[in-house]
Amino acid sequence: MGLITRHISSKVAIVVNLVILVVIGAGTYFLVTQQRQRLEADLLERGKMQSIVGAKMVGKIFEEAIDNGVFSIREAFDTDYQQIGNFDPPKFHTKYDFYTDKAVLGIIDEFLLDESIVFAVPVDVNGYLPTHNTRYQQPITGDVDKDRVGNRTKRVFNDPVGLKAAQNKDLGFLQIYHRDTGKVMWDVSSPIYIKGKHWGGFRVGLSLDVIEREKNNLMQGLMIVMGVILVLSVVVTHIAVNFSLAPLKRLTAVAQDLADANNLEQSIPVTRKDEVGRLQAVLERLRLSMIIALKKRKG
Repeated sequence: MGLITRHISSKVAIVVNLVILVVIGAGTYFLVTQQRQRLEADLLERGKMQSIVGAKMVGKIFEEAIDNGVFSIREAFDTDYQQIGNFDPPKFHTKYDFYTDKAVLGIIDEFLLDESIVFAVPVDVNGYLPTHNTRYQQPITGDVDKDRVGNRTKRVFNDPVGLKAAQNKDLGFLQIYHRDTGKVMWDVSSPIYIKGKHWGGFRVGLSLDVIEREKNNLMQGLMIVMGVILVLSVVVTHIAVNFSLAPLKRLTAVAQDLADANNLEQSIPVTRKDEVGRLQAVLERLRLSMIIALKKRKG
C-alpha cells in the first residue's frame, strides 16, 4: 500500500506540474507576443516620425538652394540622369547632386544615431537616390557584390517598393522591403515637396534585428524564470502531496493490520472531518464488526 501511495503522489505531482508548465508556457507566449507587438508599434511610430522630419528637411534644403540661386526649380526636378562610368548597377548624376552631396549628407547621417535605422535617404519620383549616408558611400572596390552593399548612392531604385516609396503621397507609408543585399526590413516613406510640387519621397529603412534581439532576450529571461518556477513547483508539490497523503499512509497500515486480523484491540480515532476522517470512521466500524464476528465464532 505504501508503494501505491508513492505512485499516487508521483502521479499527482506530474499532473500538477504539467498543468503549471502549460500555464507558464501560455503566459510566456502571451508576454512575448505582446512585447513584440509593442516593440513593432514603437519602431513604426519612430520610422513614421523620422520619415516626416526627413522629408520636410530635404524639401526645405532644396527650397533654400532655389531661393539663393544655387540652382533653379527646373534643375531641382532634373530627371535627365547622366550615367557615370561603367558600374553595375549603373550610377548617375543630375544637376543638383553637387549640392545634396554637401547639404544633405550630414543631415541623413544624423538619422543613423538610431540603431534601428539602416538608411534614411531622399529619392525622386523615379526612385533616383542622389546622396546616400556615409555608411553606404564606401569607396568603389570594383567587386560587384561588395559595391552593391557598400556603395548604394546615385542609383535608381525603381523596384516595386522603391517606386511606391518615391511616388507615395501618404505620411509614414509602410512597406516590407526585400533589399537586393538579401536583408529584409521595413521601408517607411513620406513625400517630399519642393515649392508645393511633389519631388519624391524620404525613405527610412528600419531593421527588424533590434526587435528580434529584444524578443530573444525576453524569451531567454522568461525561460530562466519559468525553469526556476518549475523546479520550485516540483519540490513544493512533492512535499505538499506527501504531507497530504501521510494520513492515508497510516490508514493503509491500519487497514493492513485489519486484513491480517492483527491488533484489533487498538481503536481507530476519528481525528479529521474530511475524507480521511470518514475513512477513519469506516475502518473503526470495520474493526468493531470484526471483533464482534470473532467473538461470535468463539462463542
